[in-house]
Amino acid sequence: MFLTDDNKKSFKAIILLDEMINGTHQFQTIDNGDDNVLEPLFIELMSKGYVQTAGANYQITGKGQDVYSTFMKRYTEYLKVYDIFSYVDLEKGEFAFDRYFDFNSDDAWADFTNDDRFDDLRIAVAIFKKIDPAEIVFMSFINENRFDTSSTGWQMDLMSDNDWAEIEDICKTAIKPEEVGEDAMVDMIGQGSELMIKLLQEEIKQNENSEDYNSGDTIVEEETVEYYEPYYDPYYVSPVWLLPLFLW
Repeated sequence: MFLTDDNKKSFKAIILLDEMINGTHQFQTIDNGDDNVLEPLFIELMSKGYVQTAGANYQITGKGQDVYSTFMKRYTEYLKVYDIFSYVDLEKGEFAFDRYFDFNSDDAWADFTNDDRFDDLRIAVAIFKKIDPAEIVFMSFINENRFDTSSTGWQMDLMSDNDWAEIEDICKTAIKPEEVGEDAMVDMIGQGSELMIKLLQEEIKQNENSEDYNSGDTIVEEETVEYYEPYYDPYYVSPVWLLPLFLW
């Protein structure tokens, strides 16, 4: 089993914390309608100090903010470091992301990557680096907006087993490191890390050349290539991944 009960609880809690921080939904402690199904999770979050009550509403605590901040650091690294392995041609040793900036639309990019020659190796990389593969899939679901809190009945969907069963199935059926081989994994991760640095440099260059870059009221947080340079080592894992998000 890849997805434990604590995994599921943690991932559900992240969705709730995100809505509390970034959304407009007010989670009430009484007469909460569709939110009623979330009550057991809120009670446990409150007992552990991640949320508190403020009048008739639940409110995130500083401890909850810290957990969410840690998760977002991981999520940022997922997008920069691990998503690059989602489309790899193992036979030719090519990465679809090597041509990422060649496409001007999401549809064109999707057409290019929708090719049987590309394998998704994110799970293999996660397992190789001893990172929880279920969390990697969960992040991919977030990136695809699979947990849409603006949709009717999202609370029931979140608490049901459907998405979690799918995450478990993806982890079970994904390509594993032993199918690729350690030497090939090391080589592939090394190539991916070099490509990641190249893409980061190109992204910074394009941002700097953009007329909207850091202008007006827009604040742009510059990526620092140096932060990601340790990933040249295929075995490197950032310390941000090493601690559990929640202590249940």
